[in-house]
Amino acid sequence: MRFGFLMMFLVSRLFCLSGNIEAADNQKPAKLSKAVTIEMDFLISLPDDYESKKKWPLILFLHGAGERGDDLELVKFHGPPKLISNGQKFPFIVVSPQCPKEEWWHLKVDTLNMLLDEIEDKYNVDSERIYVTGLSMGGFGTWSLATRSPHRFAAIAPICGGGDRQFAKRLKHLPAWVFHGAKDTGVPPIRSTEMVDALKAAGGTPKLTIYPEAKHDSWTATYDNPKLYEWFLQHKRIPPEPKK
Repeated sequence: MRFGFLMMFLVSRLFCLSGNIEAADNQKPAKLSKAVTIEMDFLISLPDDYESKKKWPLILFLHGAGERGDDLELVKFHGPPKLISNGQKFPFIVVSPQCPKEEWWHLKVDTLNMLLDEIEDKYNVDSERIYVTGLSMGGFGTWSLATRSPHRFAAIAPICGGGDRQFAKRLKHLPAWVFHGAKDTGVPPIRSTEMVDALKAAGGTPKLTIYPEAKHDSWTATYDNPKLYEWFLQHKRIPPEPKK
């Protein structure tokens, strides 16, 4: 008798608690639907004979931290934009965006991908030959962008940057030529060598150039070297392996 009374009490108590929970749960389903506006300033250079071909390879150049801001002239301080400004001709479409002040390329990879989408929509881009390179902050951005979109690019050339070794397996198929100064105290060369070692351990075949006497500026010698651009053109995008 006492057992039956206890069971009735517990059931009634549970019913009361359940009713209280339902009464307290005032959550309602909702949905966020809002268009997001993305803005990014950039320089674009087209080959002189752009109209002569249907498709052109593209280089995406990512500048360093010192060129951030809202003045595109800063982007011309180094790399391909500097060379183009000085009259050099490239057989590429060259796109050089500017990172806003106090922001970082490795946190802008989604915006960079949207920029590339826009460029591919509007210009005669060979989607099989898109290359990304950058210096210092842009070197870190190059690794991050390639990690996020490992099959979008045909080759990468990060300069005095670094990446996340745990994602090296994503990049094992991607040709990479990595550059650093042996005497760099701004970004220690181990940041590049550890990425190269991780790629090799994952089955990749990256190239590494360490300039014995260079400090942080390992980009001038790199971008002045015609072999870099010849190397880019040797590579086409490797599509992902089909899922089994």
